[in-house]
Amino acid sequence: MNRHVLSILVENNSGVLSRIAGLFSRRGYNIDSLSVGETENPKISRMTITVNGDDYILEQIQKQLHKLINVIKIVELKPEKSIYRELILVKVRADSKNRATIIETVNIFRGKIIDVSSDTLTIELTGDFEKISAFTELIKPFGIIELVRTGFTGLQRGNVQITD
Repeated sequence: MNRHVLSILVENNSGVLSRIAGLFSRRGYNIDSLSVGETENPKISRMTITVNGDDYILEQIQKQLHKLINVIKIVELKPEKSIYRELILVKVRADSKNRATIIETVNIFRGKIIDVSSDTLTIELTGDFEKISAFTELIKPFGIIELVRTGFTGLQRGNVQITD
């Protein structure tokens, strides 16, 4: 199965997210990642939804989404023509023995330490799926206490806009 990233412009109204999520669940499709936020126009929000499936499933999802009244436009963000990012916050055990190694790993991945306590570090890292996953695997042995990922968000490269 292939990973597909959809960028969807919707009216910024209450209930729109619920209707879109309901469409996926009624059809038995899983949303692997979802991020939603207001655009440069406060009346419009952009949803970035990641789904796994073949091209037929993607086509069916797009057809069903187009039927929803609040959906303005849908674009599939192709990896070679788009930029994807994700944010992770992770709290990891950090004692005096491993703190320096964790800090070095954070610096290599260009992350930030955003909170420090006597026995933990909280780290913020932004990047693509592979970078986030690689970082997570490297710090796992230190003991992850809590972890949260925002989900993908993305834009098309160059001067192409979703509104074109």
